[in-house]
Amino acid sequence: MTNIILLGPPGAGKGTQSKKLENILNVIQLSTGDMLRAEVASGSDLGNQAKDVMDAGGLVSDDMIIGMISKRVDQDDCAQGFILDGFPRTVPQAEALGIMLAEKSLNLDHVIELTVDDEAMVDRICGRYTCAKCGSGYHDSFQKPAQEGVCDKCGGKEFSRGVDDNTDTVRARLKAYHEQTAPISTFYGEIGILKQVDGMAEIENVTRQLENIVS
Repeated sequence: MTNIILLGPPGAGKGTQSKKLENILNVIQLSTGDMLRAEVASGSDLGNQAKDVMDAGGLVSDDMIIGMISKRVDQDDCAQGFILDGFPRTVPQAEALGIMLAEKSLNLDHVIELTVDDEAMVDRICGRYTCAKCGSGYHDSFQKPAQEGVCDKCGGKEFSRGVDDNTDTVRARLKAYHEQTAPISTFYGEIGILKQVDGMAEIENVTRQLENIVS
């Protein structure tokens, strides 16, 4: 069993690398957003509580999130381990997660941070766009369609950009990350399980760095 947390700011590539590690290690990626949506859709007591909070415009509490993760890691597809992407976001969440896992006699094997350059992140995120028809992703600099204005996959000619993928919003998200989430690096570093990889490298290079850590 291998249990991993991937840390890094928005756009660092956590989702992409999680999918690659899923295949390499035969573990499951756990997204708190996906778990929350599934819990609400299931109509469970926890899901109904979360729905009431969200409908009222509030934020789901740490206790609810930990409760959802606790239920999720008990499922059969987590038997070989899991990758947490996007959680924890604060030190209190990291502490609560550790207590919950300890109660299940589970360990965190690796906490890996994808380190990036903020200004490069602004360019990376603000340059993203997708095919409106099939959802294929592109970038102004790194991944253009073979024929300008035409999707490689489906031939669609309409594209869209994320409403939040603008310079001011991205800089605000990065600032929030450094203020709230970056202290987790110190927390796990003091425990002695934090490793860092260069998230600015080519995707396959980042994957090799991760493989070297978890193998």
